[in-house]
Order: sequence, then structure tokens, then C-alpha cells
Amino acid sequence: MGSLSFILGVIGNVISILMFISPVKTFKQVVKKKSTENYKGIPYITTLLSTSLWTFYGLLKPGGLLVVTVNTVGAALHVVYVLIFLVYAPKNIKVRSVKLVAALNVGFLGAVITVTLLALRGATHITLVGLLCAGLTIGMYAAPLSAMRTVMKMKSVKYMPFLLSFFQFLNGAVWSAYAVLEKDYYIGVPNGIGFLLGSAQLILYWIYKSKTMPEESEERMEDEGSAHLFKGAIQMQGIDEETNMKNRSLNKGNSLPKPSVVRQYSQKIVKTISLSPYELQKVAGNDVEGLMESR
Repeated sequence: MGSLSFILGVIGNVISILMFISPVKTFKQVVKKKSTENYKGIPYITTLLSTSLWTFYGLLKPGGLLVVTVNTVGAALHVVYVLIFLVYAPKNIKVRSVKLVAALNVGFLGAVITVTLLALRGATHITLVGLLCAGLTIGMYAAPLSAMRTVMKMKSVKYMPFLLSFFQFLNGAVWSAYAVLEKDYYIGVPNGIGFLLGSAQLILYWIYKSKTMPEESEERMEDEGSAHLFKGAIQMQGIDEETNMKNRSLNKGNSLPKPSVVRQYSQKIVKTISLSPYELQKVAGNDVEGLMESR
């Protein structure tokens, strides 16, 4: 029985380390784009606290070597993740995250270690730290629930990495079996919940994976959209220029000078040439009468 639990513990170490390494791809993208985009920092901050406390729990518990080794590696990796997140997060998120790190990973962790070592004796300190570790592990497994909400809202699994969900599922399963053999409820209860939540994430991933648009397609759509907008702008500009030309033509027509007096009289003389003698005499008489009236 002891050898079987040891084997499961070693397997759990390997799976847990793989789970801790799985965000490396995510943070490579963060560094490449110099932006955390829609990724959340809470899962990495809470996991850092959880792995730190589990390391402390393994040091307190007899035969806790396997707990110490895996969680030491996990804590070291999550220090790096949190630092990268703080560097590339937007200013408002960065400020909140720094406050959270100071409160949880420095203040709370330091208080637990101090109280446990100075104020508690016997098995009480293992019970206190075990309960805290169990609660935080449940929080660590539940932290991706925010990512699950994002997946359902956006109908995309872009911001819920598959490897993290998959290794969380495996990690919960193996450590639950280890806890049953070791009769360690502090390890068994939270990892059993992690197994269930990991299963839910994999189901969600399977549902929305086919609905997620590849990044290349998104970029292509954006490029095509930009091209259509540019083409539309050119067409609108051509229409505006044509309209302006028509308006200029109309304005030019309205601004033509009126015929001169000489031209008016010349036109009148041309018309009178075609009149009969009687009509010509009548027109001349009207002109004389108009001239007399003007005097």
C-alpha cells in the first residue's frame, strides 16, 4: 500500500509540474505582444499562495517529501508568471494585482507561518495549515471559473488554455487517489473538487472549440474589412469630386455676365429686319413715343 501511494505521489509530481509548466506558452505570447490582453492574473496569484502553503504543510507533516518537492517547483514557476503579468498588465489592473500580491503572498503567508511556528503546538499547526491549504487549493481550482464565464460569453476558448484545463483534470484525479491511500483529507477533498472542475472545463472546451475562430482568420477578416473601408472611402471621394464639379459648373453658369446693351440692340435690329413695313413703322413710332416720354 505504501509503495502504491509513493508511485501515485511520483506520478502526481510529474503531472503537477506539467500543469505548472503549461502556462509557459501563454506567457510567451504575453511577452511577445507586450500585453496581457484578456488573461486574468488571479489564478496565478492564488496558485502562488497555494503552492507556498503546501510547501510549508509538507515540511510540517512527517513523510511529506513528495508534497514539498512538487509545490516548491510550482511556487518558483508562479513567481515568474506573476512577475511577467505585473510587467505587461494595464496600469489599473497592475495596481490591483500588486495590492493582491502584497496582501496574499506576502502579508497572509507571513502571518500564517509566524502564527503556526510561534503560537501553535503539536498537531494543531498541521490542522490549521492543512485546512488553509485545502481552502486555497479549492480556490485555485475554482479560479478558472472566471475564464469559463469568458468562454461562454465570447463563445471562444481563446482565453482558456487547453493544457491547463487538461492537467488540472489529471492532477485532481491522481492526487485524489493518493489522498485516499494516505488517508489525507486535506489533500483529498480539494483535489476531488479540482477533478470535477477540470472535467467541467474540458467539456466546455469541447463545446466551444469548433466555434473559436483561428487568429489568422480574424486577422484576415480585419484586413479585408480595412480594404473594404478604404475602397469605400475612395468611392465616396470620387462621388464628392463629381458632385463638386457639377456644382462648380452650375455656379459658373449662374455667374455668366448679362448681355451688353450693344448686344441687346443688335439682337433687336436683327429682329426688326424681318418685320413688314407696317410693323416697322409701328415699332419706330413706339420708340419715338418712348423717347418723348423719357424727356
